[in-house]
Amino acid sequence: MSDDVFRKDTSAAPRGYASWEAAGLLWLAEAEPDGGARVAEVLDVDLDHLDLRRYAPAPPTNVQADELGRALARTHAAGAAAFGSAPDRWPSHGYLGPADEPLPLPLQPTPTWGAFYAEQRILHTLRMGRERGLWADETAPFEAVAQRLHAGEHDDGRPPARIHGDLWSGNVLWTRDGAVLIDPAAHGGHAETDLAMLLLFQGPHTARIIGAYDEAAPLADGWPERVGLHQLHPVMLHAVLFGGGYVSQAVQIARRYA
Repeated sequence: MSDDVFRKDTSAAPRGYASWEAAGLLWLAEAEPDGGARVAEVLDVDLDHLDLRRYAPAPPTNVQADELGRALARTHAAGAAAFGSAPDRWPSHGYLGPADEPLPLPLQPTPTWGAFYAEQRILHTLRMGRERGLWADETAPFEAVAQRLHAGEHDDGRPPARIHGDLWSGNVLWTRDGAVLIDPAAHGGHAETDLAMLLLFQGPHTARIIGAYDEAAPLADGWPERVGLHQLHPVMLHAVLFGGGYVSQAVQIARRYA
């Protein structure tokens, strides 16, 4: 295999996982000609692996962080058919989590973000947690958050964004030419979800990235107060996968928005 190729082994993942990830990368890449964020180039897809272009890592600069913020705003602006819509070339639900143990990610087109996030993220992950013995006596805060979401309290009228879906700092690869996004769980969602993920596991220049984003596409009033709401799902997912302090952290976040 060429040194320019990175082969991601997906043999331990459910059948089709490589195609799911490839579909997300290709969908996000459609925004690149209009100034969207760069994503890893897909070279080949098979049942047990995904071949991507290999990129040499390099320390990020302030200028590159600003560029990523502006570019991410353009990617989000490319839009999606609905909240919960899957990437083009992908006909079903997706996955989220490590490649050796990805969890199912519901993708059902939904008219409002609140209804989508309540049912397909909070309540879905709550059910997975309950199946693993989590939150047996602590379901009320999660259900209360879901009820408020269903009621539209956090809907802002903005159209669905084309989001990466798992944009923690480890999925931003910095190179000499700037940032390259990897390992997406791409779908139609709320732009603040990607920004909240950057803040959950902070990497280099997070504040600059978000500041440049806000200049390019001003965020809705009060967005800092909603960061925890958008972080609730990934924290719940980490609790299901890894347990530990994530279990109580998820409850604490839910109580803030219940």
